[in-house]
Amino acid sequence: MSWPETPTLAGRHVTLRPLARADRAALLAAFADGFAHSFAATVPDGTTIDGWFDTIEREHAAQRSRAFAVLDAAGRVAGTTRFHRMNETHRRLEIGGTLYAARVRRTGLNTEAKRLLLAYAFEVLEVFCVQIRTDFLNQASRRAIERLGAKQDGILRGHMVIGEHRRDTVSYSILAHEWPGVRRRIEALMDR
Repeated sequence: MSWPETPTLAGRHVTLRPLARADRAALLAAFADGFAHSFAATVPDGTTIDGWFDTIEREHAAQRSRAFAVLDAAGRVAGTTRFHRMNETHRRLEIGGTLYAARVRRTGLNTEAKRLLLAYAFEVLEVFCVQIRTDFLNQASRRAIERLGAKQDGILRGHMVIGEHRRDTVSYSILAHEWPGVRRRIEALMDR
């Protein structure tokens, strides 16, 4: 099997569709909507977004990444997320590169987006493992990942340099045999 093109995934409150350069202005507006996150490795702005798109397109062509525009219930671009570090041989991928406008935080949008991505990864791509990483200091992100049911694999110490910050990265994963329980857990979170 070869990795398919980026699908469109639709839920009740969020739609994930292939990211396109035509989303440039909407993404910049979403990030300007109060996105202020010192833990994010790369938040594109007007001077860096074209190079950011170039990188995404190269990763896509190499079959290592699939980027999504994240649309809220009203159909407005609220951010982006992706499958990356895709490895077909080892049947694994990572969910990451997630950047949202401040207006959708704590709305449940991210929980439903993760459910859609995980379901596609395990049920369509039939991966064995999905990994999610975050900054060790990003307690909100760590709690959210753990709330999904992901298990901590370990900490990559001194993993990245972001501005003046040397980031320790916490790595989490969900294995295929864990997916049914994780799915039930996420659906219970969404029903609240």
